[in-house]
Amino acid sequence: MLTVEGLTTDYGPVRAVDRVSLEVPDGSVTAVLGANGAGKTSLLRTITGLVRATAGSVKLDGEDITRLAVEQIVRRGVAHVPEGRGVITELTVEENLRLGGLWRRGGAARPEEIYELFPRLEERRSQLASRLSGGERQMLSIGRALAGRPGVLLLDEPSLGLAPLLVAQIMGLVRTLAETRGLAVLLVEQNARSALSVAHRGIVLNLGRVVADQPSAQLASDERLRHAYLGF
Repeated sequence: MLTVEGLTTDYGPVRAVDRVSLEVPDGSVTAVLGANGAGKTSLLRTITGLVRATAGSVKLDGEDITRLAVEQIVRRGVAHVPEGRGVITELTVEENLRLGGLWRRGGAARPEEIYELFPRLEERRSQLASRLSGGERQMLSIGRALAGRPGVLLLDEPSLGLAPLLVAQIMGLVRTLAETRGLAVLLVEQNARSALSVAHRGIVLNLGRVVADQPSAQLASDERLRHAYLGF
């Protein structure tokens, strides 16, 4: 379980994350929603240690990981798929997957395990990542994160720039992975409809603060919240 308590992040005089608390149980998807500038990406970056928290804590199965180095957090089983499908374009698909298994505690998944999830990647296993489509790069980014057998998966805007059919496929896979592998998934999305369709719980951020924390179905049916913060 991932537990965030009173997490606060400042960029100089600007407060990006303001006393955020949340829990992501194993086997579940929690969606973090909000407009641009709401603090969603800063929240993920603080959890993974890329940005240092000003206050509060991040705990993994009860262990405080707030002040650990990024590589120590990764070794404990936290995988982060950043916005923008960050693959190494000079490497092949399979080399990217093998890279994802380095420095992980408990051993890495074989590329064949990832190909079972993304058959299209197997067809392109020897192809340079630079030659992949946007959707294939997103699959590779997620696959590389899964290669380390994480317990917690942080996804930042996985639907960005993808066709609706591919978005639906990736979102469905996210929920399946959580439920079948016991992953705690924290999903940051601007596509609120899509995220809430697969999430068990939804959290809405506004100017770094939590303004709603509800079961996803309840949040999706709250017309006032949807209009005020989610745009639908």
